[in-house]
Amino acid sequence: MSGREFIDTDVLIHADDDRNPEKRRQARDLIRRLMVSRRGVVSLQVLQEFFAAATRKIGLSSDHARRRVVVYSRFDVVAFAPADLLAAIDLHRIHRFSIWDSLIVRAALNANCATLHSEDMSPGHRIESLAISNPFAVPHGN
Repeated sequence: MSGREFIDTDVLIHADDDRNPEKRRQARDLIRRLMVSRRGVVSLQVLQEFFAAATRKIGLSSDHARRRVVVYSRFDVVAFAPADLLAAIDLHRIHRFSIWDSLIVRAALNANCATLHSEDMSPGHRIESLAISNPFAVPHGN
């Protein structure tokens, strides 16, 4: 698989969530693969959401969550301009995504990613050149 790959917040959260060891392993494998291949992309929004969810929902200390943000900042990090917000609003209007998911999709498109890894969006869905993939989906036939 070639091309850049965007990682949604939920994948980062699963990497530190002890409640589902299989998803934790899958998330860590994906993060490691994208870190080593230098094809991973996140947005500033994803890093912010990760910190908030990690400290609030899975109980990481703020120190531990901060250290994770430092590590995840080694990925290519996408930031936004006002025009990107307007483009995300258009995605929201056209595709009926939440504004937060629309911002994620816009960031992935801006970074020329081929794949967006997200548990929360519809796997198999394509938006322009971007394919949405659920890294935790069980392959058919298993």
